[in-house]
Amino acid sequence: MKYLVVSDNHGDRDILVQLVDRYKGKVDHMFHCGDSELPSSDELWKNFTVVTGNCDFDPGFKTEQIVKIGSDTIFMTHGHQSNVRFGLTTLALQAAEKQADIALFGHIHQAVAEMDKGILFVNPGSISQPRGPIQIPSYAIITSESTYYEVDYFNRAHKPVEELSVHLSK
Repeated sequence: MKYLVVSDNHGDRDILVQLVDRYKGKVDHMFHCGDSELPSSDELWKNFTVVTGNCDFDPGFKTEQIVKIGSDTIFMTHGHQSNVRFGLTTLALQAAEKQADIALFGHIHQAVAEMDKGILFVNPGSISQPRGPIQIPSYAIITSESTYYEVDYFNRAHKPVEELSVHLSK
């Protein structure tokens, strides 16, 4: 399975349109981890599973989502209510409670891809406002196979960011 994960576009609708145009029908599912600053009624959301972020004030978004695709159970939240700025402990507990094998989150505007206790944690970074040591606007593509995950990151020009990509055993 292939999943596109994007977050924190902060009002930049055009980049989401580009992602839909480029990947619709080429990935199995698209996820948006919050802080879109777009209305929940936007037609773009027909293409994404989406959650609210701390900068989304439309009450039409959910705070978390659980999606089952094939053998994957995916838990998604923005992360601000999970204290992800201070580590992944709360998020890990939430994902484990939901029996998720993948946890997606945004909020920190930094790319993260790591395994812990059988759960893959992925933050796609921010597509519009990156923070931290790697100042590259990014989104992620997760490939989920029976024995491994491949997490590849791409910049706004849809070029791979090789130094961020990881291969992790399940």
